[in-house]
Amino acid sequence: AGASIMSAREQQQAQPPPAAPPEAGELDAGNRYEAVVPHWFYCKVTDSRERWVPFSTQDSERLEEAHGSGRDKEDLVVPTSGGRYDVHLKKRQRVAVYWEEEVSEVRRCTWFYKGDKDNKYIPYSETFSKELEEAYMIAVTLDEWKKKLESPSREIIILHNPKLMVHYHPVATSDEWGSTPTEQGRPRTVKRGVENIAVEIPNGEPLQIDHLVFVVHGIGPACDIRFRSIVQCVNDFRNVSLSMLQAHFKKAQEQQQIGRVEFLPVNWHSSLHSTGVDVDLERITLPSINRLRHFINDTILDVFFYNSSTYCQTIVDTVASEMNRLYQLFLQRNPLFKGGVSIAGHSLGSLILFDLLTNQKAAPEEDEHNEEGSRTTSSNRGIEEVREILKKLELSEYCEVFEKEKMDRQALFLCTEKNLKEMGIPLGPRMKILHYISSKEEMQPGSPSQHDPDSTDDARNCQYRDVGLGQVSANYPQLNYKPTIFFAFGSPIGMFLTVRGVKRINPNYSLPTCKGFFNIFHPFDPVAYRIEPMIVPDLEFEPMLLPHHKGRKRMHLGKGTGSPSPPARGSCCGPQPDTDPSCLSELKEGLTRMSVDLKNNLLGSLRVAWQSFTRAPLPAVEAASTDAEAEAEASVEKQPDTKPDETPPAVKEEAPLINVGRLNGGNRIDYVLQEKPIESFNEYLFALQGHLCYWESEDTVLLVLKEIYHTQGITLDQPLPGSQ
Repeated sequence: AGASIMSAREQQQAQPPPAAPPEAGELDAGNRYEAVVPHWFYCKVTDSRERWVPFSTQDSERLEEAHGSGRDKEDLVVPTSGGRYDVHLKKRQRVAVYWEEEVSEVRRCTWFYKGDKDNKYIPYSETFSKELEEAYMIAVTLDEWKKKLESPSREIIILHNPKLMVHYHPVATSDEWGSTPTEQGRPRTVKRGVENIAVEIPNGEPLQIDHLVFVVHGIGPACDIRFRSIVQCVNDFRNVSLSMLQAHFKKAQEQQQIGRVEFLPVNWHSSLHSTGVDVDLERITLPSINRLRHFINDTILDVFFYNSSTYCQTIVDTVASEMNRLYQLFLQRNPLFKGGVSIAGHSLGSLILFDLLTNQKAAPEEDEHNEEGSRTTSSNRGIEEVREILKKLELSEYCEVFEKEKMDRQALFLCTEKNLKEMGIPLGPRMKILHYISSKEEMQPGSPSQHDPDSTDDARNCQYRDVGLGQVSANYPQLNYKPTIFFAFGSPIGMFLTVRGVKRINPNYSLPTCKGFFNIFHPFDPVAYRIEPMIVPDLEFEPMLLPHHKGRKRMHLGKGTGSPSPPARGSCCGPQPDTDPSCLSELKEGLTRMSVDLKNNLLGSLRVAWQSFTRAPLPAVEAASTDAEAEAEASVEKQPDTKPDETPPAVKEEAPLINVGRLNGGNRIDYVLQEKPIESFNEYLFALQGHLCYWESEDTVLLVLKEIYHTQGITLDQPLPGSQ
């Protein structure tokens, strides 16, 4: 039997397409019986509804191998789903490794019946499946059909022939077998083997993990418009990353240079709200408009909690300790892991990470090494600055004296008249230098060493303050690793820094332990703010346009007669010239979904309407979809306003020439997504969706992967147009 299972498994792996019809291997001319190939499933419960989900082929084979080893009686643990879940074989349970989640039932499935509600196939219990298999084996061997079996719940299953097997509901009054099948209601289809049911078996994940990314959520327990948790949203992000790797890093995958990137969620909301603060809030919350008040208490108030020293400490402690715990646990489970670690934050989560990163301390040996290098460069730069000052004061002949004393700009501003006299500087030049120092100190209260000595305007108006200015007073914990890159999605960091009093960021500033920083936002995101204008205040320039993952630019639609829609302020994603048929199909898809929802009167519910814009394309729509699709197609054809516009100059020439300081290692920081065609109809309608779109955004995921693998010297198969 073991050999026959293996041969059937090999046939299964050869699919798709199957080399033989599904019934091959079930029955042939010689009435030979072949054992069914089992596949392992787990039960997912959503809103009290059960759904049986198949493991990937690789996971199922590993479980079957462990099951066949005869060690079922031990508590054998098999890692599945890329190591994020463990299956306890004896208990038949699937347990989450890195986060808290309800334990799922696991089943070795061979026989299935079609459910009543959603026409999905449901597996029979393992015990009853064995009975069915034995009955089937006898029927095939003896060619005797019309076999009748009774399930544990007293339901009747009849095996008419290999292609027709049915399951009947029990009747209220019955003898031992019940009355005739026709009197027992509508029969349900029974199938043998996973290859005969309509179920999508997920692709397995590469075993090799190249990089680890921790993802921190924003306000509230829900992270997207479908009210899903951070775990579900990060699952989406990870799935999109796997498809982007296959599409854009195929060569590196084929050459086994790369495996995959692991994304793990970091949850701080539950820890904050388990402190008892919810009970205290409940006491003082007014009873009217109960749902709205509860929503505000559960979400919006997180911003106020973070600005309270008491709860800010709880939040930063939770985020740091959770990331450190996950990191240690990940290393225990992946002892061969040699890759780097990056962090990503959405909304308020990005601000929490930014504050944590600004308060990290570099290792002492690194500080010494950096200081040694920076001392040389800064002293050289300081001496040059002193030379420029003396030249401006027409005192160039004293340059050698100052150089001999190793006098840089900072030291010069600390000089007293006595010091200058000791250096041998005559009275006249001394007075000029002292007057220059005093005038500069009056004009700029900030640290003089950080300003251009020649720019009076800069000295008067531009104060570089510590980015930690105005942070809530808290003891910021240290991370056990140095992040490679920090990604901020829909981030309010710029706004919070400004409100705290940090008007300008020093171009020479970089995060102490993290050298990469990307600020990614949707043009309609009402919570997102830019960072670069705080570093380069005197120059107006657009953010970098994130390339479309299919190597094109999205089409934008005109809002008035004959006028193309203007690009969103502060973005460079206006209408584009290279509109192709795929843009039209994308628009048609959006219109189709919207029109189907309108036909079904779903627009009244915001949640369902928003969901129509965010869900994946439906595999099949009901009969109404044909008309809706035709209408959508016609509406696209009737669009006279669809006009290309000129490519923004920021994409062509301006962007690469802008120096935005060292916060991202000298590279650009702000990246704007291109809105979808359907979104350009109304910016306000899609504002909320704009803040919650990042989890399923292929363009965002591709930028994250591109930058992570760039640190390892691995590039995309084909560079995308407009990418840096």
